[in-house]
Amino acid sequence: MPSAVSPQSSSHEHKPSDERHSIGRAGEALAAEHLLRLGFTIIERNVRTRHGEIDLIAFDGHTLVFVEVKSRRADPRAIPAMDSEQAPLVGLRRPQQLRLRALASAWLGETSSRRPAAREIRFDAIGVTLDARARLLRLDHLEAAW
Repeated sequence: MPSAVSPQSSSHEHKPSDERHSIGRAGEALAAEHLLRLGFTIIERNVRTRHGEIDLIAFDGHTLVFVEVKSRRADPRAIPAMDSEQAPLVGLRRPQQLRLRALASAWLGETSSRRPAAREIRFDAIGVTLDARARLLRLDHLEAAW
C-alpha cells in the first residue's frame, strides 16, 4: 500500500517559497514606506498585467515611477561585511529591465483613462536587506535605474 505524504514533510516543502514570499512582501512594504517619506503617493501595489507583476507604482505630482523591489534576508554571518553578493540589486539584469518596461507599457495602455497625468515616467529599483526577524538593515534606492 503506498504511503501518504505526512503533513510535516508537506509543509516543509512549501516553507522556502512561503519564506521568500513573506520576505518579498516585507521588502515591498518597506520600499513603499520609503517612497511615502519622499513625498510619493503609492498608486498601486502588486499590479498584475498580462505580462506579469509590477511591484509598486508611485506618483509625486510630476513623475510616475514604476518600481522593481528586490528583497533579501541577510546571512547573519556576513552582516558586518555585507558583501556585494548579498546586495539585493545585484540580481537585476537586462531581461528584468525589459520586463518592467513591458509591464509599464501594458499598465499605461490598460489605465489610460484613470492614471495620473505625469510629465515624466521613471523606472526605479529598490533593494531591501532584512535581518532574521524581518527588520530593515539596509535600503538602496536607485532612481532611474534603467
